[in-house]
Parts: sequence; C-alpha cells; structure tokens
Amino acid sequence: MANLALVLPEQPVTPEAYLLMENDNNIGIRHEYVNGLVYAMTGASRNHNRVTRRLMRLLDQHLQGSSCEPFQSDMKVKIQRGDDVRFYYPDVQVTCEEETDRYYNEHPCLIMEVLSETTQRVDRTEKRLAYQMIERLQEYVLLSQDSSYLEIYRRRTEWRRESFSGSDSITLESVGLTFRVEELYEI
Repeated sequence: MANLALVLPEQPVTPEAYLLMENDNNIGIRHEYVNGLVYAMTGASRNHNRVTRRLMRLLDQHLQGSSCEPFQSDMKVKIQRGDDVRFYYPDVQVTCEEETDRYYNEHPCLIMEVLSETTQRVDRTEKRLAYQMIERLQEYVLLSQDSSYLEIYRRRTEWRRESFSGSDSITLESVGLTFRVEELYEI
C-alpha cells in the first residue's frame, strides 16, 4: 500500500491555492490558513469530542425549523479584512445567513471552541481577536474539555469575558438557547 502524505507547498500560499489544496484533501489532515501560512491541525481528545457532540445535539434540536444552521469542525470560517485573510476550523459554529460557499462560512453569529492544552493560547488570543472581526458574530464561547466550565465573549458587552460553571445556566443570545453548563459534561 502506498504511503499517503499531503505535501504542503512552499509558503506563503495564496488563499486560492490553500482552498484548492484543502478542499481536495483526501488524506484527513486539516489545515488552517493565516495570511499565507498553512498550519496542520492536531487531533481531538475523547472529552473534546464528547463536549462538541453534546453542543451539536443541543444546537441541532433547538435550531430545527429555523433559518439558522449549526456546523461542526469540518466547516471552515473565512475571515477577511483587507489583506488579512484567515481560514479556521472552529469546533462549532452557527450561521443564520444564506452562505454561498460549499466549504466555508463568512457570516457566523456564534463560534465555539473547546480548549485543549495545545490550542488554548491560540483560541484565547489569535482566534478570539480574528473572530471578533466577523461583522455578524455575536458570541464567541470557549469551553473546557475536562471540567464543567465555559467563557463567553459577546459583542454587546464589547467582548468582555463572562465565566460560567457547573449548574450555572447560560443563554446563547445569538440563537436563543438556554442550558446548564453541566449538561455538556454529563456522561
């Protein structure tokens, strides 16, 4: 059997070249794009997958019949301000807009990332600041993968951090969903 590997082109890469490479990628390794640089993504833990699955189940049930649609980590988000072009794969996103591209959204109202030791620095800084450039984004949520804890940043509060844990009830205002934080962590 042939050894399959995705060969990354020399960097920097144009957004168009990145999309051609990434959308035709049948190797299973996903890459994020930041201003010409391409970064391979790491795999997710069992707990990370559990939290993401529970989020998707809550959102899918709640949004059924509405114009909003949740997507999990295989759908990219494109962020562009002038020459600053980025493509990320959030763990969960919701868009209520008519999106036109098959492989990415540009107008999510909600983005959620499940934190890990290897991703939390980028999720809390680089991605948070980039996501805030999305005009229609209303909320950015960071969730622990190991404990019943989440943080939410909202446009209406000028992106100030709010923290919730355990039996705290949280409302995702962008989609009108209320739940207890611990619901995402129950086995």
